[in-house]
Amino acid sequence: MSIADISAGSGTSHDTAGPKEGAESRPGAEVDDTAEPGYGVQAHDAAEPGYGVQVHDAARSRPGAESEVPVRLELTGAERAAVGELAEQLNRVAPGLVDAHAWVAEARRLSCRLPLRLLERIRQYRSDPGPDGMLCLAGLPVEDGLLPETPAVPDSVERDATVPSAVAMLIGQQLGEVIAYRDEKYGALVQNVVPVPSLAASQSNGGSVPLEFHIENAFHPHRPHYVGLLCLRSDHEGTAGTQICSVRRVLGLIDEADRKILEAPRFVTEAPPSFRSAERTEAHPVLVGSPEDPDIRVDFNATVALDEEAAGALVRLRETMTDASESVVLRPGELVFVDNRLVLHGRTNFVPRYDGRDRWLHRIFVHLDNRLTRAHRAGNGPVLV
Repeated sequence: MSIADISAGSGTSHDTAGPKEGAESRPGAEVDDTAEPGYGVQAHDAAEPGYGVQVHDAARSRPGAESEVPVRLELTGAERAAVGELAEQLNRVAPGLVDAHAWVAEARRLSCRLPLRLLERIRQYRSDPGPDGMLCLAGLPVEDGLLPETPAVPDSVERDATVPSAVAMLIGQQLGEVIAYRDEKYGALVQNVVPVPSLAASQSNGGSVPLEFHIENAFHPHRPHYVGLLCLRSDHEGTAGTQICSVRRVLGLIDEADRKILEAPRFVTEAPPSFRSAERTEAHPVLVGSPEDPDIRVDFNATVALDEEAAGALVRLRETMTDASESVVLRPGELVFVDNRLVLHGRTNFVPRYDGRDRWLHRIFVHLDNRLTRAHRAGNGPVLV
């Protein structure tokens, strides 16, 4: 099953659109899926870079695709109720604050009691995120009638324990360790992704213009391993799409000469607008690790090439990943995780009304091994400094 199958059987659908008027296919866009073992795809013609992409089910073009790990798990009514009961139990833990150490410790303990089928799927995803690098959990206990108005202020976070914040923490703590960054949204573990009037045109989680493809905190030496987005409310039109593309899906489409360039330290990345920092990386590669199955480190809004040849390779990589991207419209009660080592994500544009009913997501970051960052976390807490 691929991203294009996420909503199958749930009555929901992706935000999909065909090529924009006047778009032309690029010569040679179709590539033999045997070009790269395991992760080659057949490219489709995307419209103008980034936005209004056409969903392409790459998995179905490969032999044995039906054996791929499903990217979606729909909870049963009983499972939904069980998760809700755990969230309510967690919310009664003093002092009722998401960032309190005692509350986080209890979230970690209670996460072991999540429904067995959910635990199995999380563990499977942690072991191998598959070619799409994502997992969508649907049917989680989010009740619109119990929600307050959607926040509309910069640096919005969820400090007080609520059912949605508890759900995000319970599942995140079973995947790994939920962490945050002191210089981003003041180190809050559960952050709100909401449209903010003063940030409407910005490349940030408070904007509503198309958000460029990126991995989260590409500039940071201790980037999240996973990013989780829990939908509390969709946008009014139900069209705001989370765009996703895994490097595993496009590796066979990247020219060999470009791959050599992208594997070299010929790029630098600045901190995103959400960080109260002016940091900039040392020179680094975009494709990192195993040449057969590399990680990716890029933010197309913040990563800059250090020479013209590298700049050309970066432009072509963006075009390739845009062409192969897919767009998922999250519905209330859906939590999507993306492997931040493999997957670029972005967002289509949407029109907020700032009426208290706008799109609202909870965001969490997850690390697999806290020992790797112990020297950067004060008091062995979850916040990196």
